[in-house]
Amino acid sequence: MRIYSHPACLAHDTGPGHPERPERLSAIISALHEAMPALDWHEAPRATRGQLLRAHAEPLLTMVLETQSVQRVQLDADTMLSPASAEAALRAAGAAVAAVDDVMNDKTKRVFCAVRPPGHHATSATAMGFCLFNNVAVAAMHALEKHGLARVAIVDFDVHHGNGTQAIFEHEPRVLYLSSHQMPLYPDTGYPSERGVGNIVNAGLPPGAGSAIFRTAWSERLLPILDDFRPQLLLVSAGFDAHWRDPLAQLQLETDDYTWLTQELTALADRHAQGRIVSLLEGGYDLQALRECSVAHVGALRVHE
Repeated sequence: MRIYSHPACLAHDTGPGHPERPERLSAIISALHEAMPALDWHEAPRATRGQLLRAHAEPLLTMVLETQSVQRVQLDADTMLSPASAEAALRAAGAAVAAVDDVMNDKTKRVFCAVRPPGHHATSATAMGFCLFNNVAVAAMHALEKHGLARVAIVDFDVHHGNGTQAIFEHEPRVLYLSSHQMPLYPDTGYPSERGVGNIVNAGLPPGAGSAIFRTAWSERLLPILDDFRPQLLLVSAGFDAHWRDPLAQLQLETDDYTWLTQELTALADRHAQGRIVSLLEGGYDLQALRECSVAHVGALRVHE
């Protein structure tokens, strides 16, 4: 199993006290090295402009990649652009593209991208919610356009709804987007009525919901729809902020819940997608929870490989 990361992702500077901080990634990298020393680590390449343009509008690329500033620029209430952010964003999206190539070219079945900034809130034209480029959307478009896939599924278990991912693909029937997330919560999207062209399925979870409600949502609603879709590639927006330790939300998941869902996803990928899964880090803001959950998630991805 491969892991993609890059030192540039640590240099993205969000400022003092910001929850999406470099220590998040450092915690995950150190935990994975310690728990699974045999993992196959690779440095993420840069995404090309053409790869980014499949999911994003030119003005967003210009803003992220060509803003010349020696200080941090605040794009919205919580999204920052620092002098090192363009390189980090290119490497994060590039990891997603390289991971898709790896699994489609049979170099490995599973890849985890330990990268930041996260991506699932970024729309085609707008950076928001800590996100600059939508890494999983770039990955999905690459799978469709370069590898010619007809069915790509994106599974998002971040505590926040991936509004950007949904918006990019809501009219694209080749992509199925499935999300469990706390409601109400930022960004106030992800209602059951949001169906796209029948390819969007949202399961909102009430504040305080724990393992039983989370597992029921997946086992009774989301996973059967995913199974029926028969994806040729499974992409995962892996946010670990539904864990009970996380400071930004109120769900009460345990580390074992991430193991359980990842095992369910690997079994499904084995049935339909020749085992191919690309997982990308999204949220998660408690360092201890990030260590535990990333090890649980990657460990479950490995065990069936």
